[in-house]
Amino acid sequence: MKNQSRSPSKNSHPKKLRRWVVKAGSNMVCSGGPILLRAWMQQVKTLRKEHDIEVIWVTSGAIASAVDRTGFGSKKRLLAEKQALSAIGQPLIMDLYNLSLQSVGLLGAQVLLTYDDLADPKRSENFKNTLEQLLQWQATPILNENDAVATEEIKFGDNDALSAKVARTMGAERLVILTDVDGLHDEDPRRNSKAKLIHQLNGIAPAQLAKLRAEAESTKGNGGGTSRGTGGMYSKLSAADLSTRAGVETWLVKGDVPSVLLQVAKDQAVGTQILVKKAAKRSSQPARKSR
Repeated sequence: MKNQSRSPSKNSHPKKLRRWVVKAGSNMVCSGGPILLRAWMQQVKTLRKEHDIEVIWVTSGAIASAVDRTGFGSKKRLLAEKQALSAIGQPLIMDLYNLSLQSVGLLGAQVLLTYDDLADPKRSENFKNTLEQLLQWQATPILNENDAVATEEIKFGDNDALSAKVARTMGAERLVILTDVDGLHDEDPRRNSKAKLIHQLNGIAPAQLAKLRAEAESTKGNGGGTSRGTGGMYSKLSAADLSTRAGVETWLVKGDVPSVLLQVAKDQAVGTQILVKKAAKRSSQPARKSR
């Protein structure tokens, strides 16, 4: 039997394809497990089928998964220990993604990055070409930082920053960050039960970032991040600032809300929507053909 080509079928009236980058944090991936990941991948399939949206997925969770498996729970780890845990954990989370993707009839592709892969123009171009080919084949790229070889001096910092830089590099329309909170509040909801969710922002104000940075530095340097993750709300708003300045609308939403990605696709009132300031909007890009 001849191998069937995965090349896109020709269409005399191609549709425009929208492009999103979706980032899932360590706590959501590890706590949600295969049930939540399958729900996400089902939404990825629906986004493509019903909304003409192709998704580039950025995940965290390699080190956290390895810690859960090995029981190596020390927070003060040497660089070599972090790298080794990443090497153990990355195939564990990729197994989860592959099972979830296959269960809904999708194909996954693992792409591991270091800072230099986007900082160096030639390597960045190679990265773009690879992702464009994967998307043309209707594969879902699953990206993570290659912590097994990255050092503190050449890291993105956290995968919130990675997702923003990928969204900028790949010309995404939206960046959706899946968190374990409802979105951005006017105060810390863990300290004030009356804190109100901010549904929409017009870009990120420098004073807002400065306030969150001060809070991050006073709370063990992670701005309220969980024991599994390195990011907090400061990290997420920093990423949103980077992406919106590049013309990429950004949403902060709770990852385990049912059909949350489909709600975002319908512009429903979920989480915090961070708009692109008019001055930052990109010039119109050529329409992407349907794959």
